[in-house]
Amino acid sequence: MNGVSILKVAELAGVSTATVSRALAGKPSVSAATRARVEEAAQSLGYVVSATASGLASGRTRSVGIMMPFLNRWFFTSVMSGAHRVLTDAGYDVTLYHCEPNRLDDIHGTENDRRARLFQESLLRRRVDALLLVTLSLTATERDRLRALGKPVVAIDRPQPGIPTFAVDNLTVARSAVTHLLDLGHRDIAYVGGVIPYDLDFQVPVLRRAGYDAAMAEAGIPVRSHRAHDGDFTSAGGFDAAMRVLTEGTTRPTAIFVASDEMAYGVLSAAAALGLRVPEDLSVIGVDGHPTGDVLGLTTIDQHPAEQGATGARALLGELEPDAEHPPAQTQLPFELIVRRSTAPLQTSR
Repeated sequence: MNGVSILKVAELAGVSTATVSRALAGKPSVSAATRARVEEAAQSLGYVVSATASGLASGRTRSVGIMMPFLNRWFFTSVMSGAHRVLTDAGYDVTLYHCEPNRLDDIHGTENDRRARLFQESLLRRRVDALLLVTLSLTATERDRLRALGKPVVAIDRPQPGIPTFAVDNLTVARSAVTHLLDLGHRDIAYVGGVIPYDLDFQVPVLRRAGYDAAMAEAGIPVRSHRAHDGDFTSAGGFDAAMRVLTEGTTRPTAIFVASDEMAYGVLSAAAALGLRVPEDLSVIGVDGHPTGDVLGLTTIDQHPAEQGATGARALLGELEPDAEHPPAQTQLPFELIVRRSTAPLQTSR
């Protein structure tokens, strides 16, 4: 507070310290004129309400926790930035929790120690008013611990029993991407994505592979095993997977559906390394809406991750208001096909 006390604000505004507290806390018992006078006095003196003191008095911390399994992937940081913007604009602080992914060997009862401590201790020690879960899959025990907090919880991208969820339909996203290639005349379409995930929180590879399989099946096209490879959702992984896809077998595909833009950048690099022209020799489509895709001319399915975060944050703010209506159990978020120069109609002679 830079040494400025509430008493000085009260003296300048000509009111009691109790009125200053009520006015700056937004209590309805203060007239608009008095509130404006108090706010003007506080601003002129550089007075800032102590979050700790305010929290003790109101039982609120003005802080929202965001829980994510990955901190170094563009989608997750974009979701966080969108949520952060909405929350800070509303006067809330943001606490970030790195919730390490559950592993396949945890399903038999072995919990990740750091993750277990987060749910057992950290969430209780660092008080927050609400929680935003980003692409997390919770165990029954973890859900029980969240419910015991008695705080509003909203999930993004990964449906949770009893928790309002905002997500794009990843299966439909993938099907739309493959349909775009089919509409261009392509039939030999490869897939670069992920295998059944070791990280149980990250279900996107399963859903996007299912969408690819569904679109190919609807077109009556069998999927050959050597046409699908794991790219680990990284640019380097996309490069390695594309090198295998484009060199295995006696023929190469005419198009590749890549389950993330970051992997697609690796696919574009692999095509260049092999002397293939995009899109004349190979069409490539990604998913996400990564900004670098515009520079590289990558056709993509934009799922607007920052807006996903903003939407989840707005839902949380709504639940924090008195007499708030709870959002629906699951809300489908929009996505958009962005056609750029990396896809083109099939050329019959190559």
